[in-house]
Amino acid sequence: MSAEPPIQFHAHIPEQVSFDRRELGVILSLYGQMVARGEWRDYGISALREFAVFSVFRRTAENPMYRIEKRPKLRSKQGMYSVLGMDGQVLRRGHDLAMVLRVLERKLIHGVD
Repeated sequence: MSAEPPIQFHAHIPEQVSFDRRELGVILSLYGQMVARGEWRDYGISALREFAVFSVFRRTAENPMYRIEKRPKLRSKQGMYSVLGMDGQVLRRGHDLAMVLRVLERKLIHGVD
């Protein structure tokens, strides 16, 4: 009688990380407000193996002003969402995308004369 090898289950490893529809809705809502104010002009989305990036540009030919990143491997640690500035500095990180994006919403608040 031949012994069959045991069945092995492997966790599904995605080929790339991407933003889902809900996440894009939250990001694009803020993006639309910033475009209407003339602050932002263009964006780019990258879906990579380890993380996804939504980059915001003032002008297309420039480096991104901000990068919104989703890194699922950090889900159980400091949170999988982060906003990085032009210099690569982490401006905010957390588990809730809307809360993390609030660091960018402060640009929407302006004084009334």
